[in-house]
Amino acid sequence: MTDVKALSRMERPLLLSYTPKLLTVLREGYGAAELRKDTIAGLTVAIVALPLSMAIAIASGATPAQGLYTSIFGGFLVSLLGGSRFQIGGPAGAFIILVAATVAKHGMDGLILATCLSGIMLTAVGVLRLGSFVQYVPFPVTVGFTAGIAVIIFASQIKDLLGLALLHEPGEILEKIAALWQVRTSITPAAIALALTVVALILLLRRVRPTWPGMLIAIVVASCGAFVLGLPVETIGSRFGGIPSALPRPALPEVSLEKISAVLPAAISFTLLGSIESLLSAVVADGMTGRKHRSNCELVAQGVANIGAALFGGFCVTGTVARTATNVRAGAHGPVAGMLHAVFLLVFVLIAAPLAAFIPLSALAGVLAVVAWNMIDQSAIRILIRSGIGESVVLATTFLLTVFRDLTEAIVIGIALGGVVFIQRMSKATSVTAHTHADVGLAQAAPALAPNEDILVYRIDGPLFFGAAGSIATALDRIHEHQSALILDLTNVSVLDATGSNMLLDLSRKADSQSVTLWTAGARPSILRSLRVHGLQPPFCHHAANVAKAVAHHRAAVAEKSETADA
Repeated sequence: MTDVKALSRMERPLLLSYTPKLLTVLREGYGAAELRKDTIAGLTVAIVALPLSMAIAIASGATPAQGLYTSIFGGFLVSLLGGSRFQIGGPAGAFIILVAATVAKHGMDGLILATCLSGIMLTAVGVLRLGSFVQYVPFPVTVGFTAGIAVIIFASQIKDLLGLALLHEPGEILEKIAALWQVRTSITPAAIALALTVVALILLLRRVRPTWPGMLIAIVVASCGAFVLGLPVETIGSRFGGIPSALPRPALPEVSLEKISAVLPAAISFTLLGSIESLLSAVVADGMTGRKHRSNCELVAQGVANIGAALFGGFCVTGTVARTATNVRAGAHGPVAGMLHAVFLLVFVLIAAPLAAFIPLSALAGVLAVVAWNMIDQSAIRILIRSGIGESVVLATTFLLTVFRDLTEAIVIGIALGGVVFIQRMSKATSVTAHTHADVGLAQAAPALAPNEDILVYRIDGPLFFGAAGSIATALDRIHEHQSALILDLTNVSVLDATGSNMLLDLSRKADSQSVTLWTAGARPSILRSLRVHGLQPPFCHHAANVAKAVAHHRAAVAEKSETADA
């Protein structure tokens, strides 16, 4: 019985880490007051998500209906199963370039299959409890990556912002700019006017009426103006034929080993970016509310949401920072708000979808231009530039690779560079200093134990790892035959890796060859265990609780050896 209880106590934290926040909220007690808060928040978020979902879908090479399906089905599942109280799922601007490239290369079926595969991978990442590793992405990488995505989003909207007539728009940003420049004479003044109107209205309402849904109001005003004045601009109806007033039936994409192999790189990119984006959004919500999300549960929910969205013709789902922050500011109590936001979007599709046909594409491009500008964290960029050359290099490299190369490559290289900067700084934090009589207080506290010139005592401060092992080995390479002992004070060594242990092993061999006894003092249990695993044991290395005991033990051993020799 005791074993069963102990096992249940061990399993309880694991089960809790996969418990959706919806169940937690319902167990706490959920009544009319909480439902009212979530209803208001859900409606507010739906109003924000409506134009964004369509705009992001169009920019990604999908239809506006697919953007709405992504928000409806994916957003509902994220809130139903997720590990964050306030997370709002849906299509995100960060995915635009990846999704557009996948559509261009593999078609819409390829995109849906890649989304399904990404959902499976995200679920696996959550089940394997790998969500916590996402937090190790360096801050300069996320800032530079997000800024690069913002530039790509804005570049993708230039065509619609200016009303340019370009049949085939290249994906690469330099080729895109060149192609747009070639058709510069096809600029539509009415499209520019509508886009500027949308941007101005959003910025004005944000300043004078921050609680109003500025994006939706701007879209409605622009759509009404274009219809009343009969402006010659492209609309959702003219390009896509409007939005269906009914939901699609669930269907699996075409699956074959050849197709899976072809879209697998895209699916991996979706998984990597989706996990970072969703957990970053959850962290933002935690910071705004003081709550704590469950990262692995959140990733499982993101995986299921991607599979669910793909079954209904949607594409990549992730947590969205802007909509999640809107949800928090609107007073949401829990995940029901996110579920209701999806229900409100569903009502729009079933009732008011025909009205979407009148929305000008230049107006939606204006919305995305504002979104792109907001994605660039200017204050964070200034702080990172002032922080030092290391952060600046990581930031700039990630940004440039995101814009001109590949998103996955940018993240991987950015993380690698961030790791190099960290290792270089940690290596400087490790130092070796020689003890004097006064340093260790041996001369004052116990003169008999004060080190003689034949005993070297060095104190190592900081982590003893591969980044610092070389410099420490150079500093310690001062033992000579006329010394009888070398004592290493490891009291302030917090980390010891295999490279550090191997360096100390080489030092012990050198000491033994010169008949010098090596001692370690003050090592923590974990450090001591690592030393012994690597062979640092008597007679090559001895261990003591502190320097004073090492000196005493060594002198006692020398005295005993001398007496034995005399006898």
